[in-house]
Amino acid sequence: MGRKVHVGVIGAGRIGRLHAENLVYRVPDAHVVAICDVVESAAQQCAARLSIASATGDHRAILEDPTVEAVIICSSTDTHARLIEEAAAAGKHIFCEKPIDLDLQRIDRALLATDQAGVKLQIGFNRRFDPNFLRIREAVASGQIGTPHILRITSRDPAPPPVSYIRVSGGIWLDMTIHDFDMAHYLIGSAIQEVFAVGGVLVDPAIGAAGDIDTAVVTLRFANGAFGVIDNSRQAVYGYDQRVEVFGSLGMIAAENNTSNRTILSDKEGVHSALPLHFFLERYTESYVAEMRAFIQCIQDGTPPPVTGLDARMPVAIGLAAARSVAERRPVQLSEIA
Repeated sequence: MGRKVHVGVIGAGRIGRLHAENLVYRVPDAHVVAICDVVESAAQQCAARLSIASATGDHRAILEDPTVEAVIICSSTDTHARLIEEAAAAGKHIFCEKPIDLDLQRIDRALLATDQAGVKLQIGFNRRFDPNFLRIREAVASGQIGTPHILRITSRDPAPPPVSYIRVSGGIWLDMTIHDFDMAHYLIGSAIQEVFAVGGVLVDPAIGAAGDIDTAVVTLRFANGAFGVIDNSRQAVYGYDQRVEVFGSLGMIAAENNTSNRTILSDKEGVHSALPLHFFLERYTESYVAEMRAFIQCIQDGTPPPVTGLDARMPVAIGLAAARSVAERRPVQLSEIA
């Protein structure tokens, strides 16, 4: 156990409460000294439940606190880039939920601010810390399956988010598939050069009316010659469907869904097993803890964060390429976007 890193949490919504709870109970080297939210009562309730000393409605109180060494940004997407710049100017190390922004120029300004301030910036692509996907990455990187040829990612939510969220989230590419774009780059270890995407509204017409799609298939071409396929749906009636496979010249490695138990019951009615875990909080519980431990450790050790701002820029660029591909019905080169 190293020295305690004093942190402040900005945003007391669902993901902010999750990170605050993990930091308090499961990251021994972190000490949460303050939490804020524009709805001050939400910050106060979270602070009372977790015995956090300070709760406020103004994030500037955290940035101006000299005892705070790092901030955890869990506010709405449209505030991320601005808060990163403000936190960098205040000399705070930064963990920020994805995406940094929906616009590449604003992302670049935020990254420049952290570079100039000399602070660390880690972005919340928590799936990189999932034990199943870590094992796949290790198998690919070590050559265990030979030269990778084909990547397949299935990512389907149990139910669509509210349309009010879709209108501000960046849509399917930048609030859902963005995780899969990051996974594709991370697992194969090669840059994505070309994107071809198709999509439509097969789940809820209200999503289409909001200007988004709810069902999509994406093909990727990697710089090392490998190909990738991602399929997404906003609604899988059987639960949160998260599967990955990498096929290579010497073999294949795959991760199936996590379930509440691994038993299989066979009877005269059929063969039965448990459904996938319900949603991302259940499926990725341990990865959220692991990413926060990694952030605190990189501050303690003075090492680069495991998921950098540049890592986080790429999946946004891929998402923008996918959106253009659907609109223009053609493959899009990343060089057209990034």
